[in-house]
Amino acid sequence: MNRLTVRLVVSHLLVAAVGAAATFLLVRVLAPQALDRRMRGLGGGPGTGRMMRDQFVAAVDSALLVGVGVGALAAAAIGAAAAYRLARPLERLSSATQEMASGRYDVDVPAPGTRELDDLADSVRTLGASLRETEERRVRLLGEVAHEMRTPLTVVDGYVEGMIDGILPADDETLALVSGELRRLRRLSDDLSSLSRAEEGRLDLSVKETDLTEVVRQAAERLRPQAEDAGVELVVRVGDPPLRAEVDADRVAQVITNLVGNALRATPSGGRVSVSVESAGETLVTRVEDTGEGLDPADVERVFERFYRVPGRRRPEQGSGDEGSGIGLTVSRRIATAHGGTLTARSAGRGQGATFTLVLPRSGASHS
Repeated sequence: MNRLTVRLVVSHLLVAAVGAAATFLLVRVLAPQALDRRMRGLGGGPGTGRMMRDQFVAAVDSALLVGVGVGALAAAAIGAAAAYRLARPLERLSSATQEMASGRYDVDVPAPGTRELDDLADSVRTLGASLRETEERRVRLLGEVAHEMRTPLTVVDGYVEGMIDGILPADDETLALVSGELRRLRRLSDDLSSLSRAEEGRLDLSVKETDLTEVVRQAAERLRPQAEDAGVELVVRVGDPPLRAEVDADRVAQVITNLVGNALRATPSGGRVSVSVESAGETLVTRVEDTGEGLDPADVERVFERFYRVPGRRRPEQGSGDEGSGIGLTVSRRIATAHGGTLTARSAGRGQGATFTLVLPRSGASHS
C-alpha cells in the first residue's frame, strides 16, 4: 500500500465503490416505490402488482450488480493508466536525483508534461546545477588552498635549507623573509577559519553600541606607516560627531583594515587612498576610495569570490608578507551581511581607481 500506483488504483476503486453503493441504494429504494405508484395508476390487482414488483426488483438488482462490476473494472483500468502516467515520470525524476546523489550533476532531467511535475523537474534541475556549482567550488577551493600554501611553504623551505647548507646567512634579513612568509600562512589560516565560520552561520559577533567613526579612524591610521612606505597619501575623513552603530568593533575594524590594505596595494606611489564615514538616513556609510589600478566591469563582483585575483594586478615583493590571502574581501562581505549591512565595489575601469562602500545600520535601525 505504500506504492503510489497501488494507492491510485485503490483510490479509483473506492470512488467507484462509493458511487455504485449510493446508486444501488437509491435505485433499490426509489424504483419499487415508483413501480407501485405506476401499478396503482393502471389499476392492477395486489397479487399481480406484487409479482411484477418482485420481478422488477430482481431485474434491477441484476442490472446494478453488472453495472457495479463493469464500473469497478473500468475504475481499475483507468486508475492503473493514471497511476502509470503519473508514476513513470516520478520514477525518472527519482532516478535522476539518485544519479545526482552519486555525483552526476549533469544528468538529463526529462519534462513530464504536466505543470506540477514540470515545476518539480525544474526544481530538480536547479538543485543539480546548484550541487554542481558547489562541488566545483569545493574542488576549486581545495586546489586554491593548496596553491596558496605551496608558495610560502616552498619559500620557507628554500630559505631554511639554504641556511642549513650555509648558502644563505642566518641574519636578520633572511629571517625577516621567512617570517613574512609565515605571517602569510597564518593570515591564510585565520581567513579560512573566519570564512568557514561565516559560511556555516557561526561567525561570532560581540555586538554593542559603538562610535563607528572612531573604529574606522583607528583601523585606517594603523596602516599609515604602510602608506608612507609605499609613497601613497592616506586621507582619513571621518569627522568629529560620533556616529553610533550596534556592531562588533573588532570585526568592523577587520573589514576596514582589509579594504584600506587592498587599496594601498592597488595604488602606486604618488597616489591617494581616502577613507570617509557619513550618515545616510538609518544607515552609516563608510567609503574607501583609491586612485589605483581600478577594476574592469567583469571584476567588480568577482573580487568578492574566494581566492579571485584581478588579472594583471601588481604583486608585493616576494617574502614581504603583505600580499593578502585572496579571501579577505569574501570574509569582509560576510561580516557586513552578518551585521545586516552590505559591502559593494565600484570602479570606472582600469586605471580609474576603485571605491568600496560599507553600509551598516545605525543604532536603533532595523537589521532586516
